[in-house]
Amino acid sequence: MKKEKTEKKHKNTDKGQVFVKVVAGILAMLMILTTAATLIFTLIG
Repeated sequence: MKKEKTEKKHKNTDKGQVFVKVVAGILAMLMILTTAATLIFTLIG
């Protein structure tokens, strides 16, 4: 019983870490895209 619970916790933490990494990557891309867009608009404007 105890071993099964620990295995489930490890699986959940792995999925959580992957999800956090994916979300962090998406947010980083959005930050880069927004900064690039603002620079382009300021140069054009």
